[in-house]
Amino acid sequence: MQALLDNFADIDALVRVYPLLLQGVLYTVTLALVALPLGLLLGLSIAVAYSFHHRWLNVALLVYIDVFRAFPVVVLLILVFYGLPFLGLTLGGFAAAVLAIVLNNSGYYGEIFRAGIESVSRGQYEAARALGFRPLHVVLYIVLPQAVRNVLAPLASNSLELVKTTSIGALVALPELLRSARVAQEQTYNPTPLMAAAVIFFVLLYPIARWVARLERQALAAR
Repeated sequence: MQALLDNFADIDALVRVYPLLLQGVLYTVTLALVALPLGLLLGLSIAVAYSFHHRWLNVALLVYIDVFRAFPVVVLLILVFYGLPFLGLTLGGFAAAVLAIVLNNSGYYGEIFRAGIESVSRGQYEAARALGFRPLHVVLYIVLPQAVRNVLAPLASNSLELVKTTSIGALVALPELLRSARVAQEQTYNPTPLMAAAVIFFVLLYPIARWVARLERQALAAR
């Protein structure tokens, strides 16, 4: 038992490297706080544009959704960080990670929002139009609030997954939590920093996971 504690719960090693872990937490939280609203906004824009049912626009939007959902976010990050410089555009690690996460998750958010909008009865559109609402106002003020309520659970679940994907920043030497923990491990020759990173992720994400589970139970009960 003592050997296990010495290897995976070395307090002295943790005290020496806690500034690195703190830096990693700040980068992880910042990355999530930037990427999450951008992904939501882009996905929502895609869904709203799709709701107008212009044939060729819808085809283009579905292609966009399918392409970025099919690409693993790690592959997207590699393409963005190492591929864009060949086109004359060089992004730093943080910007590249944000762009990769947003592109990947906007496809998922777009599909979730689209499903929510499609779940609203057509009678809602017709009633709003009869009252003189313009098509865009119908979507924004009548349909969208109902659509978001219908898909709140999958939106929250995907947001949880987005936060987890911030760890891809380690691939481009972004000092997020996982990268910082690995650097700390190399400095201490002890896996305690990695265990600490796992605990930090758990503490940050467990309340969100419980909230998502409750939303999913409520959604099932409402059917």
